[in-house]
Amino acid sequence: MSATSASPSSAMRRAWMAVLARTPRADLEAALERALQGVPPPTYDWLRPPEIGLAMVRGRVGGSGDPFNLGEATVTRATLRLRVTGDATAAVGVACHLGRDRRRAELAALADALLQMPEHHAALHQQLIGPFAEQQAAERAAHRQDAASTRVEFFTMVRGD
Repeated sequence: MSATSASPSSAMRRAWMAVLARTPRADLEAALERALQGVPPPTYDWLRPPEIGLAMVRGRVGGSGDPFNLGEATVTRATLRLRVTGDATAAVGVACHLGRDRRRAELAALADALLQMPEHHAALHQQLIGPFAEQQAAERAAHRQDAASTRVEFFTMVRGD
């Protein structure tokens, strides 16, 4: 099997990277530890060590109108390549998240690289991505419900006629 046929689709990878970007460091560290229990710790080389910078946050007038620069946000990013033995192609893990936590970027990049490897994908997806995706979806639903409870319905009455 070639590296391209074993690799996940870009939509799948985008989905798990979004989950990793929103997962707190302590949860990510504990879940990775559980998922890799009994497996020798993976070794990797930095392509881009965790670095902190700023990204411009853009907004839209009225949510869908003209874009404007809202301000800057602190982000941390990292890129690493797993060291593999034999003729296997090394997976490259990438992470980017809001905030200044270098360790969190390292863990997310490591998880991204391991999720691309068929031997780790199923276990990591089940123990890491699945539970955190469900938790984040529940938090979003609760937030939407809270916001909906404050919604006001306006209507216009016609006078005269």
